[in-house]
Amino acid sequence: MVATADAKRHAAQIVKRLKKTYPDVRCALNFETPLQLLVATILSAQCTDTRVNIVTHDLFKKYPDAAAFAAARPAELEKAVQSTGFFRNKAKNIKAACTELVARFKGQVPRELDALVALPGVGRKTANVVLGTAYGIPSGVVVDTHVTRLSNRLGLTRHTDAVKLEHDLDQVVPKKEWIDFSHRLITHGRQVCLARKPKCDACTLNDICPRIGVAR
Repeated sequence: MVATADAKRHAAQIVKRLKKTYPDVRCALNFETPLQLLVATILSAQCTDTRVNIVTHDLFKKYPDAAAFAAARPAELEKAVQSTGFFRNKAKNIKAACTELVARFKGQVPRELDALVALPGVGRKTANVVLGTAYGIPSGVVVDTHVTRLSNRLGLTRHTDAVKLEHDLDQVVPKKEWIDFSHRLITHGRQVCLARKPKCDACTLNDICPRIGVAR
């Protein structure tokens, strides 16, 4: 989509209202270090944040740093993350990514988007989450299922492809708002703009939302 003046004004209204409605947003994943957030985000694919937090409570005690994850026995790591789904692939990616971190970055999570997306199992969404939430670096709006659904309903994009959708949002949402905007959209998607039965009557965006794709 072309970032017209009207599109930017529409986005600005959405940003303003969501900021007022959800002033103190935070990442739903529990973490203390950038590495923990990286691992938790990998585990969150096709899994609820609540389940991930249950798993990581013990996981981070058993594997306190990148070296520990890199040295983990595959079968033990798989068992530890099994309840998050797709556990074999997730365990493989976590171990491989941490092996890279140890070999190339002294066990530390890099602060560069290109370096992050080069790690096994790390795409733009995960990289944007880590950079924005762990380091405060706005590398792009995080695009998950909630952000995809709401952005289309609100007329901020016509895309469902994550990269194209992120590009559209980055064009109309001020860069200083990227990090919290994604958290606010996700929160709004969980509490109000539900997938099947959105609570439009209770929505702070009711009068400015075109409700694209929503049955009236």
